[in-house]
Amino acid sequence: MVNLVTYEKHEQGYGEICLNRPEKNNAVSREMTMELMAILEEAKEDPLKFLVVTGRGKMFSAGGDLGDLHGELTTDEAFSRLYPMKEVLFELVNFPVPTIGLLNGNALGGGCELATACDIRIAKNSSEFGFIQTKLGILPGWGGGALLYEKVNPSFALYWLTEASILKADYLMQQGWLHKIVPLGEWEDQSKIMLNPFISKTYDQMKMLKLQYKKKISSLGLSSLMSEEVRNCASLWETPEHKGAISQFNNRKND
Repeated sequence: MVNLVTYEKHEQGYGEICLNRPEKNNAVSREMTMELMAILEEAKEDPLKFLVVTGRGKMFSAGGDLGDLHGELTTDEAFSRLYPMKEVLFELVNFPVPTIGLLNGNALGGGCELATACDIRIAKNSSEFGFIQTKLGILPGWGGGALLYEKVNPSFALYWLTEASILKADYLMQQGWLHKIVPLGEWEDQSKIMLNPFISKTYDQMKMLKLQYKKKISSLGLSSLMSEEVRNCASLWETPEHKGAISQFNNRKND
């Protein structure tokens, strides 16, 4: 059986989590959520300098798997299915050393939430990213909107969440959501080189740097804000707007 998420500890002293469902654009299923949590629990016990989160294939992540997060769920069912991934995102936020999203391709919806949970984001210059949840009549369902307000200017966060636009990498670099962009043709050659500045630091340095950052963003208080967003998202699940948006999406997919 192929693991939907893989974990590798590199000899240079860092760990790498890879979403391994390329045939589904790394859409996050309930099984993937459980694997991610188990791997994060394992990884935080390792003396890592930092943790990389990336994906296999052409897309970083298309977000939540609509097979699990379909439009017929009740509010309570939606909350129970969304909340475990909120806990995964918070584990990344609260991870003891820096986390780096090596965004191998586009991310949409929950994929952007997962990327936002990482401390540092590096992407191909050809990539596009979208917090598109409000186009579906809901809100970010894993607490990623609450995280976005901590990572970029709040007015830009409100704009992106409200307009639900898909934005290019160079623009998101200007807004501070991305920290580095790399030409498409150089990605494979540079993906490891890009990590050299982090590899050169000691484990103790990285722990101290992350602890300082967690204090700055008040990471413990973030958990309740993220949970509130999950509840708000679930409260919109049974609305006609959301049901209609999911129906339209499924019809386009089946055409």
